[in-house]
Amino acid sequence: MRMLAAERRDHLLDLLARQGKIVAKDVAAELRISEDSVRRDLRDLASEGLCQRVYGGALPVSPAVADYGARQSVAPDGKRKVASVAAGLVRPGGVLILDGGTTALAVVHALPRDLACTVITHSPPVAAALLDHPKAEIFMLGGRVFKHSAVACGAAAVEAAQNVSADLFLLGVTGVHPEAGLTTGDAEDAAMKRALAARAADTYVLASSEKIGTASRFRVLPWGETSGLITDRPPHDPVVEQLTARGVEVLTAG
Repeated sequence: MRMLAAERRDHLLDLLARQGKIVAKDVAAELRISEDSVRRDLRDLASEGLCQRVYGGALPVSPAVADYGARQSVAPDGKRKVASVAAGLVRPGGVLILDGGTTALAVVHALPRDLACTVITHSPPVAAALLDHPKAEIFMLGGRVFKHSAVACGAAAVEAAQNVSADLFLLGVTGVHPEAGLTTGDAEDAAMKRALAARAADTYVLASSEKIGTASRFRVLPWGETSGLITDRPPHDPVVEQLTARGVEVLTAG
């Protein structure tokens, strides 16, 4: 007896929760239905924001695609832990490119107030928070403000990014997945992140636990163009283990 549509929906959501991904051809074989039927179900789930469709199936959707205000209440402890490790990578006299977002803002709060450094950012909230750091030079990159993440992006911002250089870029993303890679929810935001990463000697990804194993629509960077990942997920977490097996350096914030 074939499952009803509502039963298939529940089954797909259960698979996503247990396995961290859905492979359409496997589900079709298991339920003895066509792959087209599975893809239609996945389209319906994606339209409700319950999964992120990818080639061949679907992945868990990132909760970090909510707007800037809402994200401030998501996983604050994890973000503080990640920020503490990230702040330790910033050397006195160094030049840091700091991405926008709530984890980047937590990095500002984790930096020693008397640290002498230069911070380049395209995030007005990050720049404003740095005003309380008397020895930090602030270099603000301008452009069209993407209000969802409170950052500048677009052609003007990308052009400005091409004229700076830094020791370190602390990159924020909404999704971190071994197969889908590093993703975010907006194409122009992804392009800006790539432009910034190209101007830094090292790029470390800021990823509190709710982003691990999830995906968003637009790819930011391949793993080979990063120096490492900072997360509060434990080393024995299955996704972290997959990343480590792929050669990703994982700094655990615990």
